[in-house]
Amino acid sequence: MTRLILAAVTVGCACTVCFAQDQPLSLEPIVVARSNTRFLKAYSLSYDESSGISEGSPFKSLSQTPLDLQSRNLFGDIQTDMSLRGSGSQGVLVAIANQRINDPQTSHYNCDIPLTAADIQRIEIIPGAASSVFGPDAVGGVVNIIPKRPIAKKTVIETKAGSHGTFYDLFSYSDKAGDLGLRFSQENHISGGFREDTDFRKSTTAVSSSFDAPDLQADINLGYQDKEYGAYDFYTPGKGYPSQEHTRTYLLDSRLGWQKGELKIKPGFLWRRHYDKFILDKTGYKSKSINHHRSDIYTPFVYLQRESELLGASGLGLECGQERMRSGSLGDHQRGHKSAYIEDEKELNDLWAIGGSARLDDYDGFGQAYTGSLNSRYRLSGKESVSLAVSRNIRVPSFTELYYSDPTTIGYSGLKEERSINYQVGYDRKIKKGSWGTVFFIRKEDNTIDWVKSIPDQEKWQAGNIPGVDVSGIESYFKRDINAAISLDSNYTYINKPADKHGYLYKYGRNYTRHLANMLFSFKFPFADSFLGVTYKKKPGRDGWTIVNTGISRQVNKNIKVYLKAENLFNSEYQEIEGIPQPGRWVEAGMRLEW
Repeated sequence: MTRLILAAVTVGCACTVCFAQDQPLSLEPIVVARSNTRFLKAYSLSYDESSGISEGSPFKSLSQTPLDLQSRNLFGDIQTDMSLRGSGSQGVLVAIANQRINDPQTSHYNCDIPLTAADIQRIEIIPGAASSVFGPDAVGGVVNIIPKRPIAKKTVIETKAGSHGTFYDLFSYSDKAGDLGLRFSQENHISGGFREDTDFRKSTTAVSSSFDAPDLQADINLGYQDKEYGAYDFYTPGKGYPSQEHTRTYLLDSRLGWQKGELKIKPGFLWRRHYDKFILDKTGYKSKSINHHRSDIYTPFVYLQRESELLGASGLGLECGQERMRSGSLGDHQRGHKSAYIEDEKELNDLWAIGGSARLDDYDGFGQAYTGSLNSRYRLSGKESVSLAVSRNIRVPSFTELYYSDPTTIGYSGLKEERSINYQVGYDRKIKKGSWGTVFFIRKEDNTIDWVKSIPDQEKWQAGNIPGVDVSGIESYFKRDINAAISLDSNYTYINKPADKHGYLYKYGRNYTRHLANMLFSFKFPFADSFLGVTYKKKPGRDGWTIVNTGISRQVNKNIKVYLKAENLFNSEYQEIEGIPQPGRWVEAGMRLEW
């Protein structure tokens, strides 16, 4: 009972989202609270709870951005790998309010974030290298989750049901008395699964508090999440292992914000604990391998920023953290790191803006690594601009890549950190009732880490460093309000990643998306709101597939909304990760009460 109460008070996996909004994706450049990131094109999904259709996962809702979601179930709230610009899932940095929270065991758990839709203000997708600002792992880009502050009295109750015995409910209550705000949220999601060994159960609880005083803000977010799910071939695609996984995640995110004149000081502390129990074959017929893991990250940090006429916006950040692992199969390990970075942005005149950053990371076992970036933006006119950027990035190996061992896979403790240099040039233009733009990029990687075999009959997949990998591509978007009732958001990404010249075989294949195209139409009718989303994906050496999603919602009165939606409307057969089938058509209906 105690655990149930705690689970009801902790933050639900950034998992319940409103999808069809008036402007569901903001494709204009956004400021990510650290000045140097504004030069990178960013995509922002806001969580306007008064409109839209809940998705059950914030990451699922981000499927209409250049973020390549490689989910192992339809909703994305069980386990989802993320890729940006052809990166591996380890090359995407996940942050809460700009602070890195990547799981040190494996990126498969980066989406285990105990926040509910009621606790998220927006999620920012920032393609492009940003290690010098956010820290290691931002090789392909950043997924930055901005929590919502409890600043008003509000109650939300939502429930929905769908195909294959799927049920979802959300309860959230927030209030503010004087300078103190408080919110409690509870979310549950269960399903019988679309085939054997794809059932799941998830419970998330969150408590958030805020305090406001002259020149001062304070925020604390607490979260707990419990998930248990069938994991058919999650880590052994095509091998037919009926696996089972059970994870628990704890989160403490606390921060202060003090401002006096042009000076801002933002200290904070973040702790994330993740438990994982994985059974490779729950029947015991093929293997009795059972793995227990516990990982922790502790990160105290402080960020200072000052605005001046001479230097513009100058920032200094300091971190000193620990990553720890206790595991029956990986062993017990810990590593500390110390990090310091500086950044600056300056508007030279009405046309030119420049920025730069430099960072030093000192990781136990890997020594010192330097990263940095230079950025500029030039306004050709009031409607168009060009931008240039170059940056150096790193990624440290996960504990799984270093120490894992099972009947099919083995890590390598001698791995070196990944290093890469990213170049990009972009063009943006505003048009009548919309905008469009494109970015060309080249990323030169070295020591890329992956699971490979040197020869087909090698007994186990081995973690190793792959030398000399170059990635190039194009990223573009188009956004327009067609008329007062219809709007379109679209984007297209092309990735060119040449075949490995060293002859390695890859465990998950060439698992990046060469062509990724999205179109999202939003409709506002007098009687209802609706959306139609179309996604096309094409991976190297595989046929492409098209997924169509649609939904309709009606505001019955100011407090009640009802909705109906269908995923994979035309029942397409596809596999995000080769060897792991995805579900066919999925229909859900729900109701939301808010006052």
